[in-house]
Amino acid sequence: MSEIDKQRVTDVLNKILESELAGVIRYTHYSLLVYGYNRIPIVSWLREQATESMMHAQMAGEMITHLGAYPSLGIGRLLDSHQTDIGKILVESMEHEAAALLLYKQLLAAVEGHSVMLEEYARQMIHAEELHAGEVDKMLRRPGEVSTTGLGPKTL
Repeated sequence: MSEIDKQRVTDVLNKILESELAGVIRYTHYSLLVYGYNRIPIVSWLREQATESMMHAQMAGEMITHLGAYPSLGIGRLLDSHQTDIGKILVESMEHEAAALLLYKQLLAAVEGHSVMLEEYARQMIHAEELHAGEVDKMLRRPGEVSTTGLGPKTL
């Protein structure tokens, strides 16, 4: 395998790290805004997403330091429309997941054919993000609807 463009890969990994850290904040914040009869399972799910985002951030940071680079201390863009409607929260979540998926695909393009470890990492994360986007899409559907909402990644 040929050498990777370490700077390009590190830049993408740092964007992933920042995006995932923003996800920790976003999902934690969203979990505080849920009201109504279905609050408990939705809050639990949102907090699980925050934990997952933290794990993803840590994995990205480990990949950065594996390459001998310095992980960013930045936080990605925080979306907040100041809504407490769970549907709107889920749409914002879907937008965040779509942006994360794009970053992982950029990483895959940067490392493909250069590093099996980074390729496998990128593929695993793309898999996880696509599954997550599919779950959010299902949550946004009305009971009895089978068709996707069209808000998810193009692979859905």
